[in-house]
Formats: sequence, structure tokens, C-alpha cells
Amino acid sequence: MSRLESKLKPLLRSFVENGPPGCALSVSRNGEMIFEDYVGLSDIDTQKEIKPDTIYRIYSMTKVVTCTAALMLFERGLFLLNDPLEEYLPEFKDPLVYRTNEKGEIYTSPAARSITVKDLFTMTSGLTYPGEGNETERQVGKAMQELHKQGEKLTNRALAKSLASIPLAFDPGTKWQYGLSHDVLGAFIEVITGKSFGQFLKDEIFEPLHMKDTFFRIPEEKRDRLSSNYTWDENGKLRKNTDMDSHIQPDATFESGGGGLLSTLGDYSRFAQMLANGGELDGERIIGRKTIELMSSNHLTPENNHNYNWGYLSGYGYGLGVRTLVDPALGGINSSIGEFGWSGLLGTWVLIDPKENLSAVYMQQMLPNLEAYHQPRLRAVIYGEV
Repeated sequence: MSRLESKLKPLLRSFVENGPPGCALSVSRNGEMIFEDYVGLSDIDTQKEIKPDTIYRIYSMTKVVTCTAALMLFERGLFLLNDPLEEYLPEFKDPLVYRTNEKGEIYTSPAARSITVKDLFTMTSGLTYPGEGNETERQVGKAMQELHKQGEKLTNRALAKSLASIPLAFDPGTKWQYGLSHDVLGAFIEVITGKSFGQFLKDEIFEPLHMKDTFFRIPEEKRDRLSSNYTWDENGKLRKNTDMDSHIQPDATFESGGGGLLSTLGDYSRFAQMLANGGELDGERIIGRKTIELMSSNHLTPENNHNYNWGYLSGYGYGLGVRTLVDPALGGINSSIGEFGWSGLLGTWVLIDPKENLSAVYMQQMLPNLEAYHQPRLRAVIYGEV
């Protein structure tokens, strides 16, 4: 057993003993898998074990794929990052912003400038997720409820048009706020390419990289390979959660660029290896090395990094859709400056380091996801042995 195995195997087993029923991890370097392990169960009721062909809901790890896809079109000269979004999605012309006066009253006025395409990548667009934190979040929540009632009519472009009718949470470019920006980026890709978002990903990324189990909807013949999702309650009990799967059914139409993909450990590992390897894997060039450098550069400024204060991401900036390490000392992190990636709602995680030609992918399916405990420990062990 290698030193890496001797450290990672017991760590993964400790995760399963105190959290998800199962998990899986791969670590790759120079295009080769140097560690791979599958621990525990994908379903408690049937005692089905986590295996190499287990399929997971990767949620926001979809964002890294979406931003890579859009940057491939940037490399083809089909848009520039500083282009106004309205040149491609006219519904975003003349945006309004919700503001509050001295009396606490909410009003709207024109945005200081247009949303740019780059604002979608960097989450500085003023678009939000549903929530109760501000008026935009409340209105987005109402809009999403209406859209989901439409069922088969919900599309990327329908979502974009609905969001465009809602005043923004702030002037574009002035703040960072996690939200639906990458879902709008999916609609943007569709307009530029004339293809559905899912078809473009299949043609340009999944098929060239032989990612045969990555898609937005679960095929019937592969349904038995889908890991169950669990909620971990305050008593440490695991309860199966089936409330979050409407978007992955065969009849679903919405292809969420922010969180809709399913994938396997092996598939997503190939995608991560490609990025760590400068955009190429097994002779297939997907994206350019210099574009990956741009993607993984910190695009936040002291003026617009408000809200980017998630504790376990201390030391990281934010690039074109990814966290990126800028200050190892601040975060107490032993990885390389420029190491980048993201994570998913149910605890999935990807790490990509072009300097070391290193990548790692972790999979589990549980809420709360314990990401602030799991992910820094995995990173610390991996970099202790490279």
C-alpha cells in the first residue's frame, strides 16, 4: 500500500462512519489514476455498494463544465468576455436594480451598466438564487415556482427571459453573489450554437472525452446505478431523500448549467484530468492552456468580493466559474497557488492543479454535506503526498 493509500483509505472510512452511507474518491496525476477507492453503500435499503459505475447528482460541479463549454466558444471568437449580454440575449437590455432609500423603502432604478458575459462567469451579474435575503431573491423564488408549474415548457431560454424581467440585486460588476448566472450561461450557449445545451456538451466535451455516463436526465436502463440521496438528521440518522429528482427524469426539459448534471467518478475524473493537463487528454484537445489560465485567475477585486466569505474557502478567490487559490497562508492550505475547482450541493468536490498536473474528484450524496469538514482534509492529505 502506498503512503497516499495508507492515509486516504482510513480517512474515507471515517467519513462513512460519521456521515454519508458511501463515498468515492479518485486522484490523478499526469493523466493517470494514482488513487481510486469506493467505500460503503449507494443504497441502504438494498445494501447496494458504491461501485465504479455508480451515478451521482453532481449539482454545482456542473458549473465547471458549463464555464468550460462557454470558454470553448470564446476561443472560437464567437463572443468577448466584456460584451454586453443583451447582444446575445436581448431580454437583458436596460436592466433595473432594486435599491433601498433612507427610510428602508424598496424602489428600482436603471443599472449603472449592462450585464456583461463575464459577469455571468464571475457571479457578479446581480442575478441571484431564490431566497429571502433581498427583494431579488424573493422575486426569483416566485418566478421559479411559476416556471416549474409549466413542466415540459421549462427551458434555459424561458428561465433567462423570466430572470431578465426581475430587477437585479445590485449593479453588475459591483458584488459577488452566488446565483443563477451559470444557468443563464446555458441559454447563452444555446443561442450562440443553435444547439440544445445538453447536445452541445455531448458533442464537444462528453463524447470526445468518452464520458458515457454524464447527462442531464437518467436513462431508464441506467436508473439502477443512480446512488440514493440521504438527509442526515440532528440525531445522526440517515433518511432517503427523493424530493430533489424531478429535473433528472426522462421527461424533464430543463438543462441546468448551474446544477443539473449526473456523472460517475470515472467520467468526471476524465474531465478534471483534461483541465489539469492543460486542456487535452488522450490526444483530444478540448480547450486551450492559456484559456484555462484565464479561467483559474482570480477575477474578484477588493470592491466586488462582498459575499464571497464562505469560511472554508478562506484563501481562495473566484475565477471564471471556479474557486482559485490566491493566498495559501490565509487559508492554511498546502496546495498550489492557482489550484481551482468547485463542489456540489450533496458534497461532491473537484480539485484541479495544472502546475502539478494533478486532479481529484470526490463523490457522495448527502445533506447536510459536511463539505467544510471533508474537502479541506482530503486536500491536505493529497498534497502531503504529491
